[in-house]
Amino acid sequence: MPEYRRILLDGAVTRVRRDGDVLVSGDGRTVAADEAVHLPPCEPTKIIAVHLNHRSRVAEFQARLPAAPTYFHKPTSSLNTHGGAVVRPAGCSYLNYEGEVAIVVGRTARGITPTQAGAYIAGYTIANDFGLHDFRDTDAGSMLRVKGSDTLCPLGPGLVDDWDFHGKRIRTYVNGTVAQDGSTDEMTWDMHYLVADIARTITLHPGDVLLSGTLANSRPVQPGDLVQVEVEGLGTLTNHIVEGPTPVPPDYGAQPTASEEVLSTALGGAWEHRGIRPPRR
Repeated sequence: MPEYRRILLDGAVTRVRRDGDVLVSGDGRTVAADEAVHLPPCEPTKIIAVHLNHRSRVAEFQARLPAAPTYFHKPTSSLNTHGGAVVRPAGCSYLNYEGEVAIVVGRTARGITPTQAGAYIAGYTIANDFGLHDFRDTDAGSMLRVKGSDTLCPLGPGLVDDWDFHGKRIRTYVNGTVAQDGSTDEMTWDMHYLVADIARTITLHPGDVLLSGTLANSRPVQPGDLVQVEVEGLGTLTNHIVEGPTPVPPDYGAQPTASEEVLSTALGGAWEHRGIRPPRR
């Protein structure tokens, strides 16, 4: 399956093809994949994410799915890349990983059906849909700061353009230990359905990204942690967590909270009944 990446090569943004452990540019220059400075594999005008889709996640929250998917929006300023640092602002505690598959649009799409949607997809990459749940009380409806704060949308490392999304293993690792483990077959609504559903009323442009939902066991991570999302056939997306140097300004705007809503979401639902305690700040 061909895989393409965007990197900085001698200071210029360059599209390269992966050949084993080497990345090859159109003019023949090469760089080792683990030494390259990666960029997001696409340039979206918008990033749209589905709330709940994987059955294990639905069961974890003891939720009932609606008849059709619901979505939220991550601004493009949240984009991050393979190898990039994910920033947890000082004074926040509930930064959660969410390993998943990202769909990248290849052609302008509007008013298409699920059976047509595959022809409008450029390919697939890996996403880590990080959530800063400290702001869930104020942004529960929009998820704007929860999911849209800077650095919270790593994508990569590459774009695979001929990938069958059926029956593929998804795993998230924290410091080398498996934290999420499941399959794309857990999805209630598949990739083609999601693209067609959004394109009913929203025009999708080349490069736009749809995040297809995460598995059970999204949990908070701490500064210093290494988080990797591995998807069968797409590779491994790697990021590390750092703490922001300054806290969210305390004299205006909503402040981080640790309500039951915040804790139950960050720690996997029904946290009081599992003997789970909040992480240290």
